[in-house]
Amino acid sequence: MTNASVRNKRNKRKGADWEADLRDGFRGEQYDIERLHLNGADDEGDLVIRRLGKYLVVEAKNAKFEPSTFVKEMEAEVEHFRKNRGLDSQAVEGIVIVKRRGHNWRRAYVLTTVERYFGLEPT
Repeated sequence: MTNASVRNKRNKRKGADWEADLRDGFRGEQYDIERLHLNGADDEGDLVIRRLGKYLVVEAKNAKFEPSTFVKEMEAEVEHFRKNRGLDSQAVEGIVIVKRRGHNWRRAYVLTTVERYFGLEPT
């Protein structure tokens, strides 16, 4: 096994552990949350929280902080989730939750755009 493949395997494990930490933490706070399955090019995010008749797609990141890349990925995955279920755009929101080194899930960073957060029309 090459160094790169060992590193990739380790990074995937860290990412999967982070997703599980988030899922279990939110469940402990009584949120209705489920892990999403990978769908290749139509990936729909890592987790989804259902509340008040809406869906919140969560892209979970345990990696070098790259906000622009993370938000771009989340936006695409929110759209895949919405389209694959035939949902109205108002019914699906999205965020990125980024792990903070040395902190638990409750101290993670949450990323989105001003446009998405305030429900503004896309420009």
